[in-house]
Amino acid sequence: MHFPRAYRLLCVPLGALALNGLAMAQSKYPDHPVKIIVALPAGGSVDMIARSLGQKLNVSLGQPFIVDNRAGASGQIGMPVVAKAPADGYTLTVSPASFLTTNKSIFKTLPYDPETDFAPVSRLVNQPMVLVVKDKQKFPTVAALLAAAKVTPGRITYASSGDGSPQHLAGLMFETRTQAKLLHVPYKGGAPAVNDTLAGSVDAMFAVMPEAIAHVQAGKLHALAVMSPQRSPALPNVPTMVESGFADLSLSAWIGLFAPAKTPRPIIDQLNRAVVAALDAELKTKLAENGMEVAASTPEELQRLMARDMKLHAELVKAAGLMPQ
Repeated sequence: MHFPRAYRLLCVPLGALALNGLAMAQSKYPDHPVKIIVALPAGGSVDMIARSLGQKLNVSLGQPFIVDNRAGASGQIGMPVVAKAPADGYTLTVSPASFLTTNKSIFKTLPYDPETDFAPVSRLVNQPMVLVVKDKQKFPTVAALLAAAKVTPGRITYASSGDGSPQHLAGLMFETRTQAKLLHVPYKGGAPAVNDTLAGSVDAMFAVMPEAIAHVQAGKLHALAVMSPQRSPALPNVPTMVESGFADLSLSAWIGLFAPAKTPRPIIDQLNRAVVAALDAELKTKLAENGMEVAASTPEELQRLMARDMKLHAELVKAAGLMPQ
């Protein structure tokens, strides 16, 4: 029997129509501005990569990618905003590894779950860590800083961008591996931590490279060593920790792009392709000048990296005897 076309359409299962509608909505992504939450202040390395990436995605995907800084409490202000946002691809976060791999070991409770509240999109960059000081005469080498810390345990101060941050983790590693005792001074982001290091308010900082490189090149900060297996092309005259006599002090800080959990896979894949394309030769050169190494990944690779680092960071926090706050 032949039925009119309108009748046949009415007989289409509602579930199929819903799925078709979802597919159509996803195929139009993005059709309005996308917000990138950065749970740190403007001016740091995470903010830098978020803004650089946002400009590239604006061009390739045809919608503004707007950075929204929600700083404070070691990510506990900004990250829940993303965790609780609709899983539609219009709220993302560019996050340092620590908010997803270290915070669970540092804090008794968190207003978000690093393991279940986020969908990895891609790793963006790796950042070598570099130990810097203001007083080059007092601390000309890593050995000199360590000697001072041994003489006056808990008196040598180091700045970080907050509890559980890469800078804090590097400090914990230094203390654990050298049996030294330093005094940790947390700030609400890398930029204010660097500013106080420049002012001499703290003795040292295990900085991520982009935060310190310009000040080292200008002679305002003295770089003692980089915490990477090889010297950084951005600071070729700065020795590694291995060259400085500390073979087991190697640590880097990665930054990644994440969406809320349950974001549809087609949107995750579209964002991943756009990110890989955005991290092109032009941006690679720009980031390298600031001490960042482009390191795009698949969502699955980033998920495995998170799991590995979460275990490593938990071991470091435990070895340091740090009690969750």
